[in-house]
Amino acid sequence: MFLFDLISSYISGLILIICVMVGVAFLTLLERKVLGYVQIRKGPNKVGFWGIPQPFCDAIKLFTKEQTYPVMSNYLMYYFSPIISLFLVLMTWMVFPMEWGMWSFNLGVLFFLCCLSLGVYTVMIAGWSSNSNYALLGGLRAVAQTISYEVSLALILMSFILLISSFSLFDLYKYQKFIWFMFISFPMMLVWFVSCLAETNRTPFDFAEGESELVSGFNVEYSSGGFALIFLAEYASILFMSMLLILLFIGGDVFSFMFYIKLSFISFMFIWVRGTLPRYRYDMLMYLAWKSFLPLSLNYLVFFLGLKIFLLIYLLY
Repeated sequence: MFLFDLISSYISGLILIICVMVGVAFLTLLERKVLGYVQIRKGPNKVGFWGIPQPFCDAIKLFTKEQTYPVMSNYLMYYFSPIISLFLVLMTWMVFPMEWGMWSFNLGVLFFLCCLSLGVYTVMIAGWSSNSNYALLGGLRAVAQTISYEVSLALILMSFILLISSFSLFDLYKYQKFIWFMFISFPMMLVWFVSCLAETNRTPFDFAEGESELVSGFNVEYSSGGFALIFLAEYASILFMSMLLILLFIGGDVFSFMFYIKLSFISFMFIWVRGTLPRYRYDMLMYLAWKSFLPLSLNYLVFFLGLKIFLLIYLLY
């Protein structure tokens, strides 16, 4: 029985990773199509019907290109940081709340925070090991930005942990069967969304990849497979953050079709923001994290704590 459970866990984990990879492939296609229409032009439309096989053509092109590396780079770290980056993002997907044979467990929120924190190191090492000034500056920016916004994300998660008294993502779904948390914490939902944009290095917070001043940021020296892995990690992270936003605020019933409609819409919003907003100024990014989002997150944490105490007193008496 134990062996069957173990094998079913590994198989379901593998299926989940394959589904995430396919989702990432079509998210890139969606992004190119949406950005095309935002800029009043067609997106990819030459390969196959409506350009649908385009992501697979891109993958074949990237992974069959010659792998180059700077002579002065720290080769092992340079080579392995994109691999570890993708591995960490796929590890976070293991907390996807399923009731059968999956890896979802009671401390899912803590596991997510650990993987999120480790993700900073891969970007930092990728930037440093390239031995390029542009890549190093991009890596430093990414580290400062990610650490700043992680604080707000952790505090928002802590608020919900206090509210439901559990670290399990599955419990978040159970508590939202009758009313979504969005209705009692709409400002927090907006803060979470903006923090997710900053956390995944997306426009208008894409300072780590600011092509106007850093050529291409921390990934400037990467080509072919290494670049593809960094790209995959970023988009898998976008999908995961969208999924987490739904679980936290919009009642994530993963067994319903509506869950995937919501997931598609939130992912579309990441692209919509990219097509609409110009890049922020770097000092304003830091100001937003420490002067706006941190006080708001702390206030909500105190509010949820008060709400919890009030409910306990009410139930006791």
